[in-house]
Amino acid sequence: MTLIPQAPQHLSLREQVESLLPSWQSWYPSLFDAAADLGLIRARVCSPSSLMLSNRHASVHSEALQAFKEQWSVEDEPEPPQLPIRLPRMGARGGARKSDPPRPSSKGAKRSGSRRRSR
Repeated sequence: MTLIPQAPQHLSLREQVESLLPSWQSWYPSLFDAAADLGLIRARVCSPSSLMLSNRHASVHSEALQAFKEQWSVEDEPEPPQLPIRLPRMGARGGARKSDPPRPSSKGAKRSGSRRRSR
C-alpha cells in the first residue's frame, strides 16, 4: 500500500518557514528575511505611481465598474453637452475691474486704516 502525498494545505508563512527551517529564528532577524531566502516570498518591482493608494483605488474602482457593466450588459449613457457658463467680470471685491477708469474721490477726505465712528 503506497501513500499518495497530500496537497499542501494553506499554511501560514510562519508555518511554511518553520517546516523548511525549524531554527530560523537563530539565523534571521525576521520571518520575512527567512522567507525571502527560502524562496517563499519575493519582491516585485513596480512603478512608483502604483504605490499611491489613490491610484490603486481608482484602478480597482474602474475594474469593478467594468465588471458590473459586462455582467449586467450596461451600456454607457451619452453625456449631456456641456454648456459654457458665463459669469460677469468683476474685481476681487465685487466692484469694478482694474481696467475701468478710477472713481473720483471726495476732496480733502483722507481714509484711515481703521473705520471708527466718533460719538
